[in-house]
Amino acid sequence: MEGGEKGHIVLFPFMAQGHIIPFLALASKITQKGYQITFINTPLNIKKLKKTNHPSIHFLEIPFDSTQHGLPQDAETNDSLPYNLALKLLEVSPSLEPNFKKILTQLVELKIGFFKKSQPICVISDLFFGWSAKVTHELGILHTIYCGAVGGFGLACYYSMWLNLPHRHTDKLEFILPDFQEAGKFHVTQLSPSLVIADGNDPYSVFQMKNLPLWKNSDGVLFNTIEEFEKNGLMYFRRKLCIPIWAIGPILFQENDNVRSSTSPRKEPGIQFDKCKEWLDSKEKSSVLYICFGSQNTISASQMMQLAKALDVVEVNFIWVIRPPLGFDVNADFKSEEWLPEGFIERNQESEQRGLIVLNWAPQVEILAHESIGGFLSNCGWNSVLESLINGVPLIGWPMAADQFFNAKFLVEEIGVCVEMARGTTFDVSYLDIIEKIELVMDSESEKGKRLRGKACEFKEMIKDATRDDDDYKGSSIRAMDEFFNLLMKER
Repeated sequence: MEGGEKGHIVLFPFMAQGHIIPFLALASKITQKGYQITFINTPLNIKKLKKTNHPSIHFLEIPFDSTQHGLPQDAETNDSLPYNLALKLLEVSPSLEPNFKKILTQLVELKIGFFKKSQPICVISDLFFGWSAKVTHELGILHTIYCGAVGGFGLACYYSMWLNLPHRHTDKLEFILPDFQEAGKFHVTQLSPSLVIADGNDPYSVFQMKNLPLWKNSDGVLFNTIEEFEKNGLMYFRRKLCIPIWAIGPILFQENDNVRSSTSPRKEPGIQFDKCKEWLDSKEKSSVLYICFGSQNTISASQMMQLAKALDVVEVNFIWVIRPPLGFDVNADFKSEEWLPEGFIERNQESEQRGLIVLNWAPQVEILAHESIGGFLSNCGWNSVLESLINGVPLIGWPMAADQFFNAKFLVEEIGVCVEMARGTTFDVSYLDIIEKIELVMDSESEKGKRLRGKACEFKEMIKDATRDDDDYKGSSIRAMDEFFNLLMKER
C-alpha cells in the first residue's frame, strides 16, 4: 500500500548519531509498509537530515536553545561534545517536553506538518524520553519506545544497574544484580564512569531514576535484536514492565555513507567505499582485521601507541578507523608523528599495503560485509555488534561507555563470539597482550579461532532465519513486527 494510507507515525530519537541512524532505519522499514512518517529532532540535526535522500520521511524541527541550559552554542548532538557535556545534554533533554506537546497537539489538530489529512496514530520515542508517553497518551495516541542502539541484555543490565546501584551496597569488587541474577557476576571495571561515581543523588542518577520507571507508561517496547539469542534480556523487561516487548531486528541502515556523512559533526569521510573495496579485494578471505571504536569513542594516546606497536608486529592485514586520542579535539587534524610509532603509516599503508588507515570514519556496513574481513576490534556498541554478527564476523571487545561493557559481557559469556581486549580508556594495555588477542581471533586454524568463527556463523544463520519472510515461513523478527503493525491497525 503506497502513500501512507495506513496511518501517520511520529518518530522522536535522542540527539545522537547512534540513536538517529537506527531511527532512520526503522522509519525506512515502516514507510515500506505504507505508513507516513514525521521525524522530529532539534533544528541543527533536522537541517543535516534534510540533506539526506529520504523523500518518504517528513523532518520536523523541535525548538531547542542549548545556551539556555549551560551548553555551548549549537550543542544539539552529543557526538561532538566531551563526555561531561554529553551527559549534560541528556540531563536537560526533558526540557523538550513542552515543545513536544505543542507540536504533537498541532499534528493532531492537522495545523502543521506535511500530512495534514492524517492524524498521528502512534509515537515511537527514544528510550531517554520516558516522559513522552504521558504527553502522547493525553492526546489519545499510542506510544512505544524504540531501543535501536542497544540490545536486550545490555539494556537490562543498564536498567537494573541504574535503578539498584548494586555496587554501592557491597565492599567487594564483584556483585550481582538483585533483579537480574541470571546475568551473572559483574566487576566494577565493567561500569561506565558515570555509574562508578553514581550515588543516587548526582544529576545523572536523578535523571535515570526518573526516566527509567516511566517506561511502564508506554504501550510497548521495540528492540533492535532477535528473540533467539536475547531471551534473558527480553524476559527481564517482560516481567519488569508488563507491556509487550517486540524483538524486530536487526534493522540496519544500508545507505550508511550518505546518512553518517550528513549527520556527523565531524569532517569529511576518510575513505570512499570504492577505494576501500579495491584494497579489500586484494586480500585473502577472512584475513583483514577491522578496527573502529564507534562514532563517539576514542582510546587514550598511550593505548593508541600500544595498539599501533601490536599492528606493526602481528602478521595481519587491517583497516583502522582512527581519530585523535582521548583528551584531544576529535575535529582536529590527526598528528601521526605524535600519536603513532615513527613511520607507522608509511610502513603499513604505502610500502607493504598491509594496513589501511582511515581518518574519522569509514563505510562500516559495507566493509564488514566483505569476505576479506575476519575480525572486528570494536567498542561493542550495539549497532556495530549487529553489523558484525549479520556477516558472521567474530569480535574483539574493547568497551568504552554505557551499555558497551554489558554488550561485551554478553558477547563473551552468553553467546561466545567475542574475546575481550580491554575495558575503557584508563585500562593499561600491553602491545604483547594485544598481539595475543588479535592472533587468537584471526587464526582460523586454532581451536579457539575456529570456535569463535563457528559461533559467529551460527548467529549469522540465526539472524537470517529470524528475518526470513517467505510465503511458507515468517521468522521471529517478522512476526514481532507484524504484531506491532496489528496493534497500529487496531488503533486506526
